[in-house]
Amino acid sequence: MFDRSLPHWSILPCDETEHDKDAHGPRGHAECCELEFRCTVKLSCQWNGPPAGPRIRDFVYRNWGMHNRAGIRNHDLRVQTLRDAGCEGTQETKTLVFTPILDAMILLTVMTPVMGLISRRPKKAKVVKAYAMLAVIFALMLTPLYYYGVLTGDVILVVHGSSPPIGVSIAVDTFSIFMALISLTIGAVTIAFPVGEIEGGNVTGYYTVMLAMTSAMIGIVFSGDLFTLFIFWEIMCISSYTLVAFRKERWEPIEASYKYLIMSATGSMILLFALSFLYGLAGTLNIAYLSMSLAEGVENPWMSIALLMLIVGFGLQAGMVPFHTWLPDAHMAAPSPVSAILSGIMVKTGIYGFIRVLMLIFASMYGSWHITLAAFAVLTMFVGNFMALLQDDIKRLLAFSTIANIGYILLGVSIGSYRAVAGSLFHVLNHAVLKALLFLCAGAFIYRGRTRSLMELAGIRRTMPITGTIFIIGTIALIGFPPLNFFWSELMIVTAALEAGLPYLSLLMIVNVMLSSVYCLRLIQATALKEPTSISKRAKEAPVMMLIPILTLGLLCVLIGAYPVPFQAFAEAAAKAALDQKTYIEAVIPP
Repeated sequence: MFDRSLPHWSILPCDETEHDKDAHGPRGHAECCELEFRCTVKLSCQWNGPPAGPRIRDFVYRNWGMHNRAGIRNHDLRVQTLRDAGCEGTQETKTLVFTPILDAMILLTVMTPVMGLISRRPKKAKVVKAYAMLAVIFALMLTPLYYYGVLTGDVILVVHGSSPPIGVSIAVDTFSIFMALISLTIGAVTIAFPVGEIEGGNVTGYYTVMLAMTSAMIGIVFSGDLFTLFIFWEIMCISSYTLVAFRKERWEPIEASYKYLIMSATGSMILLFALSFLYGLAGTLNIAYLSMSLAEGVENPWMSIALLMLIVGFGLQAGMVPFHTWLPDAHMAAPSPVSAILSGIMVKTGIYGFIRVLMLIFASMYGSWHITLAAFAVLTMFVGNFMALLQDDIKRLLAFSTIANIGYILLGVSIGSYRAVAGSLFHVLNHAVLKALLFLCAGAFIYRGRTRSLMELAGIRRTMPITGTIFIIGTIALIGFPPLNFFWSELMIVTAALEAGLPYLSLLMIVNVMLSSVYCLRLIQATALKEPTSISKRAKEAPVMMLIPILTLGLLCVLIGAYPVPFQAFAEAAAKAALDQKTYIEAVIPP
């Protein structure tokens, strides 16, 4: 398992093998260890025999401390220490900056403009798009392969510079992997969707910024300290401003992006102030050290102020009411694939920030934030659903629906129990898939109809039968109709509130689910039951390259609904990791 005593190296697991039963008992053990020294030197060794990991770790720890106390920084001596402990292997230079998946995403993002430069003009857009899509798929395939051990409950720690609590660190657990896989999956699908709304624009720039935003979201969920998280947070925000305003020849995207810029920059400033308060209180921004320091300290007004600032900062990015006003405009004005990625995964980084900070750093102050966050959650779901009832713009309606669902997720987080957090994370997954699907369907409608008005898109399912049918299935799922995916996660949150002795929260959520069914039925009526307008009569089925991402997400919605067990189990494992304060701290702080 991953060593929890040395911040500079980790032990990766490998399969057990049969040994001589007389010599080693009924079951022997083989342990592969890969030791990483400050991310520059790596020694791999195969240790065969009885379980010997602890002996190696103890020996190395003693000798490592001796070398450090003597001021020795010679990597050969460090490697010799491991060989003295019984390891045999070769020394390699490691050039990774963060972790393989994050390094790969950053490198591939930087190379995107190069691909645009070397591609010939007639096929330039297709080449750059294929490159961007393959880059995300590569990272997606790399994630479970490299981080398989994390899925068993361990934590990968990579340290740069000084040791924690000072150095920059990357800490990856099951919760991080859960969020990363969602981000990469939705990122791949949205990149695959043709962007008819930017025809003739800077395609290379578009895909470069899309990859940059996806990479930044991976960096956020992999960050082991709040300083690193804030850096990636700003990269994500700047990328999203650019994508919202990508059609710069029109006033609407510019206005929406400017509004988003002002509000998001304000949120970032509030976050930065909160981090400064935390640093002043604990002398570090490392999440594990903050958790340990603040848990042992006495609650004071500065902690409460920092907590409130963090709720506002993360809540603004998540679209929490009353900090939501940027979201409908940005989703409405952005190209449809950008709307899908904003609604599907970017707003969920705010949810990630809530869970990581509240469950680890401010877990001891549960009584201080539980009621406050629950009040914000209820307000968010009511405002989102009521405002969606009033919309004629299909993308604006879906944006307000996103706000309402953020309220459902925050409700589970505010309850704070294992089942409630698992339900919220399961809903994060379901909402990411479903809302990306609905925005891509809306994008196909807009591409063919050249309008976002529901009145003008009336009856469009008759001329776009495949897209329209999948859109209706997604809308039924949005209602929470079994056995589609939304039903299971909403049920988990409702029952978790009942189990926690909070039936009024369950009732309020059920009322909001019923409210959402009103505008969902209106969507179905407008697109499928009304007589076609002159605009919808001229429409024709979406191109095949648009249908492939739509069909993929539609099938995923049905699959999760029909067979929710593995997806729910993954969400529960992520919730367990998010709530396991002891394991996270022990992975970072030597005992």
